[in-house]
Amino acid sequence: MRFKAHSLLASFKYAIAGLYFMLRTQRNMRIHTVSGLLAFGLAVALKLPRLELALVAVVCSLVVVCEMFNTAIENAVDLATHKRHPLAKAAKDVAAAAVLASALNAVLVGGLLLLPPLLRILLRD
Repeated sequence: MRFKAHSLLASFKYAIAGLYFMLRTQRNMRIHTVSGLLAFGLAVALKLPRLELALVAVVCSLVVVCEMFNTAIENAVDLATHKRHPLAKAAKDVAAAAVLASALNAVLVGGLLLLPPLLRILLRD
């Protein structure tokens, strides 16, 4: 099957449709998106330096991107076969592990960057 090239505008429309699909159908995507926005909002409220804000944005977006790839891989595997197969299971498990690894990394980075200033505010006399 050959796909024809689309205009830049059409490419953006397809990307937005994919994002809408993810937010509409994937509970974990909604959880990761809201968590990332809250973490970034907290980083802004705590007035973290720009580089630290950028790092929070990068690790949060990495989780969302991994979730998108996970869903794409799961859907492609389901399209290829509905039978149980060790390779299909491995592909899905590895994709899910990528989401887990990126989420744990985001929690670690978030803790390192957000906890110290948050604790200073909360423990102030």
